[in-house]
Amino acid sequence: MRREVIIERLSAHKEGINPVSSGLSGRGDHDLNPGMPPPKDLTLAAVLVPIVDRPEGMTVLLTQRTEHLNAHAGQISFPGGRLESDDDGPEAAALRETEEEVGLKPDRVSVVGRLDLYITRTGYEITPVVGIIDPPFEVTPDSFEVAEVFEVPLAFLVDRANHQRHSRYYKGARRQFYAMPYDGRYIWGATAGMLVNLADVLGAP
Repeated sequence: MRREVIIERLSAHKEGINPVSSGLSGRGDHDLNPGMPPPKDLTLAAVLVPIVDRPEGMTVLLTQRTEHLNAHAGQISFPGGRLESDDDGPEAAALRETEEEVGLKPDRVSVVGRLDLYITRTGYEITPVVGIIDPPFEVTPDSFEVAEVFEVPLAFLVDRANHQRHSRYYKGARRQFYAMPYDGRYIWGATAGMLVNLADVLGAP
């Protein structure tokens, strides 16, 4: 997929600018679990969905969290975190957190749009901010939070054939979630859900 197409389709997508507090349902862990309503008293957060514009094909940059963290240890995620009081909106928060986690400078990222808000069962309202990165660039992961930074082909992540539905028992009930296993890695949960949203926005087959 070409850069121009990504920018055009994200520019035409406006759902992500509307807060869930306005009454919109948003996307989230509840999408595949109708009996699990979104939690209340949500904490605002933002992540960067970093698309790397490589000559051999677009990729998406992801992180693997370290195993000792209290929350989401070892999971694959986008760089990001909660909004702070001095952040000038979700874009600023996503870029700040990305620099803190992987050392990628904000001026290396061209923000091109947002995906839909994503609500997690753990009580976060996440704004996914999409940015395009032009190589070359350097990453210096925060060794406390990030075990590894890696890239996955965009074509793989937006291919519907790779959007699997898995399930686990959580608090006595079976919960379904999206998963996209790739090259020995297990991309699942909120990260996979936001990638499904990316495929929807880009009109992927």
